[in-house]
Amino acid sequence: MGGLTKVEIDFATSHLIFPTLIGIILLILGVVLLIIRRREVLGAGTMWRDTFERMDKLRFFGTLLLTVLYFVLMVPVGELWPNTGMGFLLCSIPFVALTGILFTHDRRLSKLVPMLIVAVIAPLLTWWLLSEIFVLTLP
Repeated sequence: MGGLTKVEIDFATSHLIFPTLIGIILLILGVVLLIIRRREVLGAGTMWRDTFERMDKLRFFGTLLLTVLYFVLMVPVGELWPNTGMGFLLCSIPFVALTGILFTHDRRLSKLVPMLIVAVIAPLLTWWLLSEIFVLTLP
């Protein structure tokens, strides 16, 4: 009975508990949703085909590609300057800039300059706030 009041924490894997728990909860909720709405899900083929035909494929797949590259490159770039957050900063600036260019319809220089200024200032401000004020370790 005394074992029920004792908690042992393995610090090597303790950071994986919350994401695993959330993943299991989301999986269970997804299965329940599929069971409850199975008719709508099975009949949604034409809706997805129409959506895929009308969607802006360049922006959709470009965003997916940029996001994957952003997260894949952040750690290797950060390892060049360990514990400084440079991986976050140096990957965030081009990510924000390229995402902004991707979604901008009018790509004249006069329209791009404000967006490029924001692409530099926003990651710089975020990096400073997280690393200096909140003392968080960034990749």
